Amino acid sequence: MVVDVLSSAMSFDVTTSSPPVAQGSDREAQPGGSGGSSSDAPETSSATVSDLSDSGGEDDVLTKVDSQAGDGEEREYTGCFEGPEKTLEVCFKPGIGNPQGCRALTRQSLDRMCSRAKCTILHQISNDYLDAYVLSESSLFVYPHKVVMKTCGTTTLLRCVATLLQAALEQQGLVLEWMGYSRKNFTFPSDQLFPHSSFEQELQYLRAHTHLEKRLNGAGYVLGPVTGDHWFVYIADKCDRPDYTATDRTINMMMFDMHPDTAKHFYKEACPTGREMTKKTGIAELVPGAVVDDFAFDPCGYSMNAILYDSYYTIHVTPEESCSYASFETNNPFKSYRSIINNVLNVFRPKRWVLTMVADKAGLNTITENPFDVEKIELPLRKAQYIRTSVCSTVVEGDCVCIMGAWDMRDKGVPTKGAGRPRTVSLA
Repeated sequence: MVVDVLSSAMSFDVTTSSPPVAQGSDREAQPGGSGGSSSDAPETSSATVSDLSDSGGEDDVLTKVDSQAGDGEEREYTGCFEGPEKTLEVCFKPGIGNPQGCRALTRQSLDRMCSRAKCTILHQISNDYLDAYVLSESSLFVYPHKVVMKTCGTTTLLRCVATLLQAALEQQGLVLEWMGYSRKNFTFPSDQLFPHSSFEQELQYLRAHTHLEKRLNGAGYVLGPVTGDHWFVYIADKCDRPDYTATDRTINMMMFDMHPDTAKHFYKEACPTGREMTKKTGIAELVPGAVVDDFAFDPCGYSMNAILYDSYYTIHVTPEESCSYASFETNNPFKSYRSIINNVLNVFRPKRWVLTMVADKAGLNTITENPFDVEKIELPLRKAQYIRTSVCSTVVEGDCVCIMGAWDMRDKGVPTKGAGRPRTVSLA
C-alpha cells in the first residue's frame, strides 16, 4: 500500500544566539575503563559562533573551535548517561570520484573525524558492501557513497561534518548529494556540550560555518509534541536523480525504562562479554545470518553492529536504572516491520518507546504495512500491550519522508517490577 504522510511538522529558522553550555557527566567508553570519559571544558556559544564565521580555511576554523573548547578533562561518572543518539547520514553522488568512495578514506581520516565527535573506534567488521565500526559511543557505517554515524552521551557529532566533507570531497573527489542530522529531545540536556545544548544551537552552528552553509543550505524540523517525546531533524538535499531511483529507508526504535530482568544482563558482572550479552538476551535471534560485532562496556553497557549484505543493524544499551535505554536501528528494507518491531520489544520490554523513520517516497511505496498506523501492539508472552500516543510526519524537499510515533506500555492486569521512576521529558 502507499503510505499517507500528509501531517505536518514544525520547521525552524534560527537567527538568535544560544546560551552557554553547562558541563554534564559521561560513562566510561573505553574498554577496561572505569568511571569517566573525555569531554570538553565549559564554553559559551558566542565566541565559538564568531570563530566559525571566519573566512579562513576549514581546517583553521575547526582548530579554533577545538582550542576554544579546552583540552578535555576527565569526569567522574555520576550514574546519568544520555542514551538517545545523535545520528548523522551523509550521501554522495554515485559515479563521481574514487569508485571506492568513502571506503577509501584512511583510518587516520576516520580517527580524526571521530576525534571531532569525541569518540574512538573500538572494533571493525566488513563485507563486500560496507565497513561497520563499533565506537566508544555507538557506531559508524561506511559505504562507498554513504556514511552513517551515531553517537550517544555528550559527544559532539556535528563537529565532524566539515572534517568528513573535506576528506570525501577533496581526497576522494566525491560530490555531496544529501545530508541528514537527527536526534530525539534529550533526557539530560544540560549535560550536552557545544554545539548540542539545543536544536537552535545546532542549526546555528551549521549556518554560521560559512563553508558548510554554502554546501548544505538545509532546513530544520520538529516532529511530535514539544511537551513530550519529539524528534529534531535537519535535512540538506542536493539530489538531482529521479525520485523513483531512491528507495532507501531507515527505522530507529528508541526504548526507555527497559524491564529489570533484561537490563541486568548488560552488566559485566552478569555477562562478562558482549557475545554472552548477545546470546542471553535474545539479541542474536534478531539478526539471523548476519555477521555480528558486539562489545561489553565496563562496568555496564552494550553495543552491537551486524551486517547482512548491504544492510546494517545496530543496538546500543544503557542499563542503569536512572537512565535505562536501548536503541535498535536498521536500514534493511523490510516489506513489513511488524515482526522485527515485536521481536525487539519482546527482548527489551520498555515502558515506552519511540519509532522514527527516514525514507524516500519510492521506498515507502514498497511497504505492505505502515508501522505507524498500528495503534495497539500486543505482546502475549509478556502479558502487556503498547498504545500509540502520538504520530507525526513531514515531507522534505518533495521526496524525503520523516515519520515519528510514540507508544506507552499498558500492563494487562499483571504487576511488573518498576524500571525506575518515570522521567520527565525535556524540550531541548
